[in-house]
Amino acid sequence: MNILITGATGLIGTALSTALTAEGHNVYALSRDSVADAIKPAPFYWQPKQKIIRFDSSISIDIVINLAGENIADRRWTANSKATIWQSRIDSTQLLSETLAKLNNKPSLLISASAIGFYGDTGSNIVDERSSAGNEFLADLSVAWEQATAAASAAGIRTVHLRTGIVLSPNGGALKQMLLPFKLGLGGAFGNGQQYMSCIGLHEAVNIIQFIMAQESIHGAVNMVAPEAVTNKVFTKTLGAVLKRPTIFTVPVPIAKFAFGEMADHLLLTGARVKPSVLIEHGYTFSDKDLTSTLERVLLE
Repeated sequence: MNILITGATGLIGTALSTALTAEGHNVYALSRDSVADAIKPAPFYWQPKQKIIRFDSSISIDIVINLAGENIADRRWTANSKATIWQSRIDSTQLLSETLAKLNNKPSLLISASAIGFYGDTGSNIVDERSSAGNEFLADLSVAWEQATAAASAAGIRTVHLRTGIVLSPNGGALKQMLLPFKLGLGGAFGNGQQYMSCIGLHEAVNIIQFIMAQESIHGAVNMVAPEAVTNKVFTKTLGAVLKRPTIFTVPVPIAKFAFGEMADHLLLTGARVKPSVLIEHGYTFSDKDLTSTLERVLLE
């Protein structure tokens, strides 16, 4: 199949592109670079800020996987940075969706990234795809992000909103940032450590996307998380055990807020206990039995 990926150089996009290419698919990146090499234009090109998008009409795309978006955790949140986060997700997704809807040969499937931030802070309450949205910045962002695919869905394209949890990989994301302090024996829980973390190994995320591609009955929201969420305290102890390092420290709430600002309240000190009901109901088999096996796989294999 011909598969187009946005965010193809990101953490999930890179691993997914490699896996799909290995299976014999033709994988194309929707690139911000207008030339593929020195002599020919890139077949798929966009500049979302300028609302510019160009498709090579000679290539019929079967599946589009939209993973583009500004990193939400690489700097303190300000009004400007939150506007950039919003634009990089909603405006780009809407541009892509409207473009796909106008194609003569439309793809059969659009898998578009969303996030478990959709649910806001759920405390110890379990939520799944049937649960309502929260009322915080990340929830509003996720709702608008999913709504931005409306044109594609209205045009008859099967659309899946991939509500992604914390992706675990030593090559990027939250785990990469945790590794150094944990390896130095300085790792610890944030606050009281009772906030839930809904995680997924990078390898599992790639498998889930491929599963969705093959299961034509799946549409709408899909929680891409492991079956059992854990508290931040349990995650901390488990990561320390896998690395064989102590985890005796904690990060007090005032220090977390001083260091990370508003982001601390939304990403570090609160959480969502999310269940992947759609995947379970459609018979997906998770490759890891628990967090320990996931961390061992991503860190030790």
